[in-house]
Amino acid sequence: MWRNTHRGWGIVSIALHWISALALIGLFVLGWWMTGLDYYDSWYNLAPWWHRSIGMLVLLLTLARVLWRLPQPAPALPGSRLERLFAHLGHLALYALMLLVLISGYLISTAEGDGISVFGWFTVPALVSDLPDQASLAGTIHWYGALAMMVLAAGHALAALKHHYRDRHDTLVRMLHSRHARRGGTPQP
Repeated sequence: MWRNTHRGWGIVSIALHWISALALIGLFVLGWWMTGLDYYDSWYNLAPWWHRSIGMLVLLLTLARVLWRLPQPAPALPGSRLERLFAHLGHLALYALMLLVLISGYLISTAEGDGISVFGWFTVPALVSDLPDQASLAGTIHWYGALAMMVLAAGHALAALKHHYRDRHDTLVRMLHSRHARRGGTPQP
């Protein structure tokens, strides 16, 4: 129930997936919105503080997610060999983009050597700072990486819907209910 099986995802993987998805979409929307704020807006300093704090929590969550996922079995994927290959490559690309976007956000915020206060609870230290054009280069990577991640995430969601409604596979159901994994719902080839 808590751990993954070859038939389905466990509760921990499901929770990490959906929390990450909602947080990353929220961060993208917040980031896009806050870039349009002017200096006199009351959210000018507050929105980036929220963005950085949530971003650092999501970075920690993503690292935990990767560490949790590595020793876990992956449920068998339905579909053709090519579909399974694209699914695997798509998942790897999503993880790579998540880490790229989150780490580049960290590098933007720590470029001047200051740590990142996470809601005033703790401070993530600046481990890398004062690199040439660090904030500018990391900002460019952060923006385009976030756009690419959102496009790939949309494709991921559309593929899940296609498998659910058109192909009648249990791919989407397995990411919604861990009990499906215990029932023995074997994916259709």
